[in-house]
Amino acid sequence: MKKELHEKTPFFTELLKYAQSDVVPLDVPGHKRGKIKNDLVDAVGDMVYRLDANAPRGLDNLSRPRGVIKEAEDLMADAFGADKAYFLIDGTTVGILTMIMAVVRAKEKIILPRNVHKSVINALILSGAIPIFITPDIDNSLGIANGISVKAVKEAINEHPDAQAVFVINPTYFGVVSDLQAIVDLAHENDMVVLVDEAHGSQFAFSPMLPLTAMEAGADVSSTSIHKTAGSFTQSSVLLTKGDRIDHRRIRSTLNMLQSTSPSSLLLASLDTARKSMVLYGEEEIARVIKLAEYAREQIDEIKGIQAIGPDYFDKKGCFGFDLTKIIVRVADLDVTGFEVYNFLRDEQHVQLELAETYLILAVLSAGTTKEDVDRFVASLQALSDEYFEKHQKIKTIKFKYSFPQSVTRPRDAYHAPKKYMKFSDAIDEISAECVMIYPPGIPLVIPGEIISEDLIDAMEFYAESGSVILGDQDDGTVKVIDKDQWIKWSDYEDEI
Repeated sequence: MKKELHEKTPFFTELLKYAQSDVVPLDVPGHKRGKIKNDLVDAVGDMVYRLDANAPRGLDNLSRPRGVIKEAEDLMADAFGADKAYFLIDGTTVGILTMIMAVVRAKEKIILPRNVHKSVINALILSGAIPIFITPDIDNSLGIANGISVKAVKEAINEHPDAQAVFVINPTYFGVVSDLQAIVDLAHENDMVVLVDEAHGSQFAFSPMLPLTAMEAGADVSSTSIHKTAGSFTQSSVLLTKGDRIDHRRIRSTLNMLQSTSPSSLLLASLDTARKSMVLYGEEEIARVIKLAEYAREQIDEIKGIQAIGPDYFDKKGCFGFDLTKIIVRVADLDVTGFEVYNFLRDEQHVQLELAETYLILAVLSAGTTKEDVDRFVASLQALSDEYFEKHQKIKTIKFKYSFPQSVTRPRDAYHAPKKYMKFSDAIDEISAECVMIYPPGIPLVIPGEIISEDLIDAMEFYAESGSVILGDQDDGTVKVIDKDQWIKWSDYEDEI
């Protein structure tokens, strides 16, 4: 990578030139460069609107870029060591949909961990692929799922040698990585394509202190959320490809089916400028952030009833690697759940966390994080301890079981099967026809085609009581399940179940 090449911002430079021109706007968008007055214009000024252009001449076309968008995408590919990069304005979600639909067709198999994001399940529904789920390593003391082992991947490949692809999360939401290089090599030896959800690892490409990226490990396709940790606007991501196992014409045609033909120029410009910033300054900034995270863990470990979970913890658990820019804090010894802490810190201390889980909370640091931010975070945890530690002399055990439901049929079949609606409490042993999840992180508790168990009902009740945001297709306490009396395929599965 030649850093001098990355001084340029081809798309943003051309967009800024257009915004500063005296062009008469007789095209869309209808705000006419901010000439329609509203509260947002008053708050941010008209320049944001002037930069919101709908692909006028000179600004290229995202569906088939040949000019400044292509030049910006080529620079992005170079930054990540990829052969090609595709700008995404619908988040990593559309990248995951694209990669799975482009590689795995109906009734073909794909090997993947069960702790995937909802977008992966949606891709299985759209493509019609058959998921071969691997159970990830479960950390019951933290109540989270970590990476997948090479052994588990090998066993899945041996049992399903006809699978087309292996899908890997690198890293997990909590920063844990699997041995991606070994998994890629194993999959390629068996003529399988490797797809990677790298939503939470876009910073990896810019620091030798962080784990390998998908492209460095030789994966074929990855989708990475530049907006999460590398500084672009929310919803802007990149799809990356490498090698000759990928049909780029199919990638392009699939992406064009899914992505808007009216992309936000602001999102595209933010990708262009974030790439420049990370290439030129990312290594230095990430080193600073890692030191901040180390400092924070040291300070947090001095607080009664609270434990900072760092790389040493995951090393002892046998995990392959860990993202040093994330801070996990175990709070269960205060006799509170992570969900309660999440709300306490936001409401009482004005500290916004990334997410909470049963036993812990997660803070995400990036180049935009300052020492003042970290000091306020530590101080808020001290206030939490002061509030709860002395009041809870007897620590109760929070009931928790991390498990995944039994799968009956592929998600596409369940999605298209006859449906009925039931109260969750009455749906034990029914087959779900929808995804139900806690957001964030958006990992489904149950997916179409899985059996609703008593454990799942217990978990739903616990999450509801904790005030978590539960997302499903309904908001009335019901769940959509397969109407087995009307489902002609039910007899194929009944005896097996």
